[in-house]
Amino acid sequence: MEIEAPRSGVYYNARLDPKNYLEGPLSHNAATRLRQMLARPGIVCAPGICDGISARVALEAGFDCLYQSGAATTASRLGQPDVAIATLNDFVGAAQMVCSLQPSVPVIADADTGFGGPANVARTVKQYVSAGVAGMHIEDQVQTKRCGHLMGKQVVSREEFLTRIRAAVIARDSIPGGSDFVIIGRTDSAQVLGMDEAVTRLKLAADAGADVCFIEGVKTEELLRSTVAALAPKPVLVNVISGGLTPSFTTQEAERMGAKIIIFSLVSSVAMVHAVRDAMRSLKKTGTDFTSARGMDPKAFFEVMGLNEVIELDARAGGSAFQVV
Repeated sequence: MEIEAPRSGVYYNARLDPKNYLEGPLSHNAATRLRQMLARPGIVCAPGICDGISARVALEAGFDCLYQSGAATTASRLGQPDVAIATLNDFVGAAQMVCSLQPSVPVIADADTGFGGPANVARTVKQYVSAGVAGMHIEDQVQTKRCGHLMGKQVVSREEFLTRIRAAVIARDSIPGGSDFVIIGRTDSAQVLGMDEAVTRLKLAADAGADVCFIEGVKTEELLRSTVAALAPKPVLVNVISGGLTPSFTTQEAERMGAKIIIFSLVSSVAMVHAVRDAMRSLKKTGTDFTSARGMDPKAFFEVMGLNEVIELDARAGGSAFQVV
């Protein structure tokens, strides 16, 4: 297999060349599988999950990649807005649970700003890898960051952003035995410094070793197409939040525009607010949850959470705890 030499001064790891992931069955290792999905035809659609219930339902629906949204994690674990309140421990704890549900399914996780300087970024990478995360994105906002679809964002200098990317790459490459962990460089600078600066930052991030480029807040189809063209052959991730800065592109539309990954960050969280709000209002008004349950009894609920797998495991191991449930 011939692999082209990289441009001078540009990060290159021959082991991680996309050509190495074009053939063969999909790996049971989530990070390797994500690289295979990125190297092969078709867009990767990753719905945003916020907890174990939303992750289970996404898997039940047949999604082959999940996205652990920072905003959704902050909301579900802390009941707080996405304004730099959650810590690395919050994110890692959520990731450990989600990645354990179906370990071969890749989980892409938000890592905010990396939670500090280069040493913190490196620690974040190693803890995410240990948790089973397949890839993470790291951004160029200041430490007191906010959701990328809120106004008033501030970003660090190009060099500080690139320091974060380099630290993540160094940490990944230092893992014994080699890791396929995917590093996604994200910029929020389009709304602050303009699209030209955003594209420049992502080009530099790619040169520093980012495997995927994530431009937040792409406002038109034309801008997404031009961004994809400018960053080629690096894959581009687009984030769609209903009512946010980016139009509500469908997965099929984003693929036609050249995007390789599309995430729907708040799909589960917003749906959950509507559903739970309706259920609570109904309970308050009627004094019963019969209507909102829609016929789902406890057993049916637990089956969504993996009850049948637990019963099967117990029986195969010779147990008898769940002969009747």
